[in-house]
Amino acid sequence: MLTQEQAVEIRVLARRGLGVREIARQMDCSRNTVRRYLREAPAAKYKARSPRPTKLDPFKTYLSHRIAAASPDWIPATVLHREIRQQGYTGGISQIKVHIAGLKPVTPAEPVVRFETAPGQQMQADFTIVRRGADPLLALVATMGFSRATFVQFSQTEDVQALTQALRAAFDYFGGVPEHVLFDNAKTVVLERDAHGPGLHRWNPDLMNLAEACGFKPRLCQPYRAKTKGKVERFNRYLKGSFLVPLAARLKADGLKLDVAAANLAVLRWLHEVANARRHATTGAVPAVRLLEEQAVMLAPPKLIAPAQPPERRAMPVESLQHPLAVYDELLEVLA
Repeated sequence: MLTQEQAVEIRVLARRGLGVREIARQMDCSRNTVRRYLREAPAAKYKARSPRPTKLDPFKTYLSHRIAAASPDWIPATVLHREIRQQGYTGGISQIKVHIAGLKPVTPAEPVVRFETAPGQQMQADFTIVRRGADPLLALVATMGFSRATFVQFSQTEDVQALTQALRAAFDYFGGVPEHVLFDNAKTVVLERDAHGPGLHRWNPDLMNLAEACGFKPRLCQPYRAKTKGKVERFNRYLKGSFLVPLAARLKADGLKLDVAAANLAVLRWLHEVANARRHATTGAVPAVRLLEEQAVMLAPPKLIAPAQPPERRAMPVESLQHPLAVYDELLEVLA
């Protein structure tokens, strides 16, 4: 019988490519002995340690339920981290990312060409569709080109009235009117492109009335090149993943559906405390801080509707809401 050291040496020689005959010669034993030791299972390894408890353990069930409620959409780890911190979690975000990493398919980011603009020069505006059908939900997303500060207003339509109302609210929120506003080629914006020659479009008259009253020049992105509005397009994805999906999942867990009133109630606080307060990945700066540079050069709106502030507790007309008042009151608690 060979020693453990000799048995290991036989396996090492075999892994190095030596044949049974050569191993038997070097080890001074029979070929059958070599074959027997090669057939035997390797020496028993130490038993793996049981996983150590972590700060995240008490919250893993909650995370699983939140991810399941949002499926097939995805809630980012930053949002989940913020939620469980409110429940007492004191750990970092890395544990959350590791815990949910296997649940999300990895897709490579598509490279984009960035066009930077001077402060106050350009705002990009676009409707994004949240859902269609009998109870539609859309959002006008407006992003300042220099600061990346963004305003969002939800509606059930994307007609010119919804567009002009949201644009006016955006100017009030940003505290000024940019030189240009970049749109896509929707009929609410332009009735006929190049109607009077290259670059001479027939604009929607309601939009032009607003442009004259507020002092901005409408511009169109190139047809079939939505990436010329890449700043607002990228924010649309961020809006869905970090705001709409978590909010809809929370309402869905209570048997409710996301509506215009609930979305507009929650979005201003989210913009103020999260979206415009984060450090932007491209600029490396906080949008709300860079917006101050834009406000210094922008034209003031002719008449401010009201400064857009994060929603505080206030009375709301019952007849305008689809859900009980307690639902909207709870949203303010969650977002506080």
